Amino acid sequence: MSAVDAPAPDEVHDTEHEGHDHPSDKTYVKIAIILAILTAAEIATYPAEDALGSAVIPILLVLMVVKFWYVAAFFMHLKFDTRMFSWMFVSGIVFAVAVYVVTLLTFHFFV
Repeated sequence: MSAVDAPAPDEVHDTEHEGHDHPSDKTYVKIAIILAILTAAEIATYPAEDALGSAVIPILLVLMVVKFWYVAAFFMHLKFDTRMFSWMFVSGIVFAVAVYVVTLLTFHFFV
């Protein structure tokens, strides 16, 4: 292939993203607001720790997973890639939570 036949860098970039619908700036702002609200909810668990009791850890784990999904789906463009990447990320979440729960069980956290 000669240098004349090679596609321009802009053409390669456009070809890589064909078929992907990228969210608008407004969508990214909405997601940032959602992430801020979830972070505020996480911080709010600290003063309410006595009232929530042992429910604090499951609440924080759920908030963590939701925030991870938003970041991975939109800011890492996982939502617009193939399902294989989604499965890899979900597998990572499941594995991380399983390791965390086993660690807590090892230290008799739930007893």
